Amino acid sequence: MTRLLSLAAAAALFVSASGPALAADMGMHSMNGMTHVKTAGTIVSGVVASADHTTLAAAVKAADLVGTLSGKGPFTLFAPTNQAFNALPAGTLASLLKPQNKAELVKILTYHVIAGRFDARAVIAAIKNGGGKAVLKTVEGEPLTATLEHGKVVLTDAKGGKATVTKTNIRESNGVIHVINAVLMP
Repeated sequence: MTRLLSLAAAAALFVSASGPALAADMGMHSMNGMTHVKTAGTIVSGVVASADHTTLAAAVKAADLVGTLSGKGPFTLFAPTNQAFNALPAGTLASLLKPQNKAELVKILTYHVIAGRFDARAVIAAIKNGGGKAVLKTVEGEPLTATLEHGKVVLTDAKGGKATVTKTNIRESNGVIHVINAVLMP
C-alpha cells in the first residue's frame, strides 16, 4: 500500500525522524552511498552556488520562482543537474526558457518541490513505511513515487521517467536539497 505524504504527514515524519542523531548529522558524510552536506543559505542560494546546477538556477529565474523558493518554506527540492537538463530531447530546454512557455516551466520546476523538510532519513522511512514505496505530493500537485533500488532512492514521475538521488541532505535555512540525475515530468 502506498502512502501519500501530505503536509501534515510530512511534518510528523520529519519530527519523528529528527532527534539528537539528526542534529549531529550536519556535516558531510555518507549514508546508503549518498553524500550529505550543509550550506548556509536558502534553497535558491544553494542552487546558485552549485556549478552543477547552473541550468536549474537559470530556469528558476526564468520561471520567476526565486522569491518563492527563497521564502520561509520549508521545502524539499529534488534538484536536477546540468547533465540531467542536457539529456532532455533537443530543443526542449531552449523552448521551456522562452517567456511564452513560462507556465509549463513553472509546472515542471514545482514538480521537483515537496512542501516540508524531508531529509534522506525521512524519505527512506516513508518508503519502508509504505511497503517499499512512498507517494510524495509535489507543490505542482502531481505525485512522485519514491522507491529504493540498489540502496538508492529512485523517483518515478507521472510519465514513468526515473531519476536517482545522487546526493542528499544539502541543508538550507528554508529546506533541504537532494540532487537527482534526471528531470522529472508531471
